[in-house]
Amino acid sequence: MILPADTHALIIGGGPAALAMTGALRGEGLSVRVITPHAPTAFPATYGAWLDDLPGWARSCAAHVWTDVRVYTGPEPTPLLRPYALLDNARLLRALLARASGSVWTCDHVLGAQPAGALWAVTTRSGVTYRAAFLVDASGHHPVLQPPVHPGGAALQTAYGLTARFERPPSPPGAMVWMDHRAPHGPHPHPTFLYAMHLGGDRYFVEETSLIARPAPTRSDLRGRLHARLRAQGTPPGEILAEEWVSFPMNAAAPAAHGPLAFGAAGGMVHPISGFQVTAALRAAPLVARAAAAALAGGDDPHRAAWAALWPAPRRAERDVHLLGVQALLTLPPEALSPFFQAFFALPAEQWRAFLDPGTPAGTLARIMLRLFVALPARARLPLTRAALARPRSSVTALRAAMKVTSRVSHPLHGAVPQAERMTHPDLPLDDDTRDHEDTSQTEPVTEGMQGSTGSTDANGLDPNADLGEKVEELRENLRAMTRTDR
Repeated sequence: MILPADTHALIIGGGPAALAMTGALRGEGLSVRVITPHAPTAFPATYGAWLDDLPGWARSCAAHVWTDVRVYTGPEPTPLLRPYALLDNARLLRALLARASGSVWTCDHVLGAQPAGALWAVTTRSGVTYRAAFLVDASGHHPVLQPPVHPGGAALQTAYGLTARFERPPSPPGAMVWMDHRAPHGPHPHPTFLYAMHLGGDRYFVEETSLIARPAPTRSDLRGRLHARLRAQGTPPGEILAEEWVSFPMNAAAPAAHGPLAFGAAGGMVHPISGFQVTAALRAAPLVARAAAAALAGGDDPHRAAWAALWPAPRRAERDVHLLGVQALLTLPPEALSPFFQAFFALPAEQWRAFLDPGTPAGTLARIMLRLFVALPARARLPLTRAALARPRSSVTALRAAMKVTSRVSHPLHGAVPQAERMTHPDLPLDDDTRDHEDTSQTEPVTEGMQGSTGSTDANGLDPNADLGEKVEELRENLRAMTRTDR
């Protein structure tokens, strides 16, 4: 049975990205049909986000907010001074459904889609074909319509976590630990870190995480590592309230800009370094919906307009630079990962924040990467240099971007990187020690420029007038010198 085009837009998927796009299109006055196998259900994953990354309406969906957010790359913590939120998934679902009010929800499996004149015809398992002028695939990490491209093969983030009651705290009470690279349970071929949240009282969420690997640790590997960690630090769990298993690819290339729009994880929006994508989807949906609605009103192709809004040329350049960072992380030996992140979080706060923001211009990203490279110990520089030279095209693109003077805004998804702010949560009052703490290591001015730069070096230490070929040759010479030294 073929139905008439009874909606302007059709969304495949029922997760946060799909519902964010549905709500944004409804906000533009468009009729929308959602097709997904299940009725509206609270999302099963644990969604954390930097509070200042969330749209204003979504901040009310936070179950917990921590102002004590820290990382451990050695014995002492590095405070991040940036509030972090854990989303209440049931509350988030209610908010998204309220914003999507008036849309039609259809429980079915999409089998495929093909153009039908000016419309797209979507076939389903039930035998019904739906038609719409604007088609969006937001079906998650394994999209229905077009599989993403992962250069070199999919590199996965995997994690095993549990929510439990603890007789002794497994992480600092009242705090959120974004990364703990200490390994009381001993070294491992696949380096992992602890991601932990104090949920109040004796309840904690703890997760053993492999940031990115190819091949990646399995569920049983990470479960064993987590329990070994907890035993080694003398904090075994008591009653286990819930378990979580996470596995998804981190290194999707920018998708080809043709045909139905791919959005959220289906559209390569997973941040290649952090793995975040929900906040990016919440922020991007209104901008993309506005572009699609304007195109429909003007008789133009809404897909072309939506692709241009979501993946303009500058953002594609950013993805190339991020994928170079992915290759660097995959190349690092296990013992170099902790020094790498120690140097990363020792950067000025606005720089590491910018690197984790999906809208930071490619030139800024490349300059941060170069600055980080200089700060690393030699044992970490060598594999990174080899990784850069193994991908000369991406390396040249990054160097060229680094030499350009870019504005803070690269594309519509980007806003200014927020400065650190003091915030409180009614359930998590700050003590005097936290109020009085100053994070001097993240605000100390950096006065040294890049090796080999001359003359008018900018604040990031790279000469905008430097010769690109000379810089590539300098990298090669550094590699030869470092190889001789390490021997």
